[in-house]
Amino acid sequence: MTKRGRFITLEGGEGVGKSTNVGFVAGCLKAQGLEVVRTREPGGTERGEAIRALLLDPAPLESLHVDAELLLMFAARAQHLAEKILPALARGAWVVCDRFTDATFAYQGGGRGIPVARIAVLEAFVQQGLAPDLTLLLDMPEAAAKQRLESRLRDRSEQRDRFEQEHANFFQAVRSAYLARAEQAPERFAVIDAQYTLDNVQAQIRQALMARVAEWY
Repeated sequence: MTKRGRFITLEGGEGVGKSTNVGFVAGCLKAQGLEVVRTREPGGTERGEAIRALLLDPAPLESLHVDAELLLMFAARAQHLAEKILPALARGAWVVCDRFTDATFAYQGGGRGIPVARIAVLEAFVQQGLAPDLTLLLDMPEAAAKQRLESRLRDRSEQRDRFEQEHANFFQAVRSAYLARAEQAPERFAVIDAQYTLDNVQAQIRQALMARVAEWY
């Protein structure tokens, strides 16, 4: 019987370095001889990426209602689970995902103000009990994260997406929601202080990741 793979997510607000460190986590696991599937949310599949483009599109053609935004997030997630995440876990692969449902509780719950109970209903319906085995939460003060984001956008000549255009109070609420979830589930979360150098942050990540790998194997 194939042993089920593990599901690892990276979470955090804008500018904390998730995308960089998803690759680092995947590399650490591959070095252990594991099959690793790297993915992201919203997205991860062809249809999911189409939904991602809609959700992040900064063009103000019309406002997107908060409930529509929430449902689109879960629509992309349902496709992602069916097409990529669940098959990978079933064959024994380890999945490393840039954001998952904790982001929905943080952004649509904390940031947009959608009641947690409403999100939880969709979580139960779509995920059928599936949750990450480990969530690495990259955390840093909102002002420092904003400065890092602005530097990245300047360096790459990128336009801000819908979420990156939000105000400081929105990101403060997102951070608070993330930290509250980490406090509620300390057995799943490892909070990483992301305000230091990349080497320091990756040392924290490696320590948390390898400790959990040692527990599982």
